[in-house]
Amino acid sequence: MSDSVLPEAGTVKLALGVEYDGSRYYGWQRQQEVRSVQARLEQALSKVANHPVSVFCAGRTDAGVHGTGQVVHFETTSARKDAAWTLGVNANLPHDIAVRWVKAVPDAFHARFSATARRYRYVIYNQRLRPAILHDGVTHFYHPLDAEKMQRAGQCLLGENDFTSFRAVQCQSRTPWRNVMHLRVSRHGAYIVVDIKANAFVHHMVRNIVGSLMEIGCGNQPEGWMAELLAAKDRTLAAATARAEGLYLVSVDYPEHFALPRPPMGPLFLED
Repeated sequence: MSDSVLPEAGTVKLALGVEYDGSRYYGWQRQQEVRSVQARLEQALSKVANHPVSVFCAGRTDAGVHGTGQVVHFETTSARKDAAWTLGVNANLPHDIAVRWVKAVPDAFHARFSATARRYRYVIYNQRLRPAILHDGVTHFYHPLDAEKMQRAGQCLLGENDFTSFRAVQCQSRTPWRNVMHLRVSRHGAYIVVDIKANAFVHHMVRNIVGSLMEIGCGNQPEGWMAELLAAKDRTLAAATARAEGLYLVSVDYPEHFALPRPPMGPLFLED
């Protein structure tokens, strides 16, 4: 990361990589009278910029959902070194939100509309007894899960499909069609990780998919059930929505010409 001073004159557009533990927040989006990640970040940026700052994000995560790879952009007329937007902003943020990188971007860049794909990881602690460490960062599921069966079952979701069966009733998206680029289920000791990447997601899509995969993994449903649900286009037939605690937005893809940094996705020990 360079430590160069930004131009003195005019407005500069900056992109930030942001990490946060969402367990104490009512989601990403700024809301009146409740804690949000966006509001805390904008407050910290406004202090460093010495003027009000509004940010635009790649994906608005729900209450309790975490991010290791959230991307935002904002505009500023203040000339600051890169360290001011990272170390300086972090000094004004609560312990559960942190800036990971900063980069100047062209006017054409938009954190949401320039993105070509989003990637989420869902972490399940699969042991009989609940965890104390990281209890707000994983979902506890006490019945033994067969990760290989879950992996096979999920492959029917690849490609462009109508995800009505995995779409929240209150979803405001104009279409249920999304293009899933990969879906992988793997076990790491006591942890099972569902890794899914798509061009975009309908509301609660990842958590609804994971909820149904867990029903298959514990033997309550056959492997072919996911394909049946996808074809049915009926949310009431699928399993309950998986809890928010295990979900992480880990990466957002952009065209290469923006040359944004790509730090390790995580969370924690998980490799890219």
